[in-house]
Amino acid sequence: MSAIAWIKSLEWHQQLAFLIGIGATGSAGWTVYKLLRRRGKKRNLADLVICITGATGGLGRALAETLRERRVARIILTGRNREALQQLIAHLQLIGDVLAAPVVIEMDLLELDTLPGKARDILAVYGRIDVLIHNAGISCRGGVMDTDFAVDLQVMKTNYLAPVLLTKGLLPSMVERGGGCIVAVSSIQGRLAIPFRAAYAASKHSLQAFFDCLRAELWDANVDIVVVSPGYIKTGLSLRALRGKGNAHGKMDEATANGMEARQVAERIVRAIEDREREVLMCGLLPRLALILRSSFPSLYFGQMAKRAKQLKHLERA
Repeated sequence: MSAIAWIKSLEWHQQLAFLIGIGATGSAGWTVYKLLRRRGKKRNLADLVICITGATGGLGRALAETLRERRVARIILTGRNREALQQLIAHLQLIGDVLAAPVVIEMDLLELDTLPGKARDILAVYGRIDVLIHNAGISCRGGVMDTDFAVDLQVMKTNYLAPVLLTKGLLPSMVERGGGCIVAVSSIQGRLAIPFRAAYAASKHSLQAFFDCLRAELWDANVDIVVVSPGYIKTGLSLRALRGKGNAHGKMDEATANGMEARQVAERIVRAIEDREREVLMCGLLPRLALILRSSFPSLYFGQMAKRAKQLKHLERA
């Protein structure tokens, strides 16, 4: 009997125990990795120019609050809703009233042809950009055959093509000045594909791949690339998620409602910027085991995802 056949013959809890054993075996290596992941001198954020996309709520707002509490004086906030951004500025001034007010740049990521100009607007504020945080994003619920291509395109524009355009517009100035940092807020679904999330997972897989490539290409440029892959975060993302025909999902999913607090994720991202980390994975044990399963025993992973699709099919089409 082959190793794969033997594992398949186990009950699910035996498979889980087997994977936990593999994970435990690698724990020593993981400890060493954590000790080595800090590269060079810790970054001081206070004097930096930091831009956050999608800052009007959820994780973007939490990032702005966290940076303000770290006494970051030069923050640029972008989003579609200028009124909401102005309200956020008023709130942030209460946190750091002696600091300069953050600057607002109204931006719609779906209007790709405007983004090179928006990148120039960002650079014009302080003459430079030190940290760019790609936070804005949209989710999607629906099967592949039930999702209009226009929805796939909208998700891909927001989650992948817009960050690429902004990066291309702002990265040359970082390289020219000799340093910087770009943070891409991805998702665990950028590393694991699950049923009825094809449009979203594809956009996040694209984001992951793009910035992994870019990180390697910038090996000597002193520009850090940080890809953040969180699990569920307790924000309004699922409420605003698109359905297959373009309508809003309009529901708070249970997994989202029980997810991590946005502030917890924001603080972890800020620490990653300070410590010059390359990658942040924020999720529970099961997704981590699923990553091992996907890479080491793909046929088992595919089988589990097929079972999940069967269980969720009636819910997704409701």
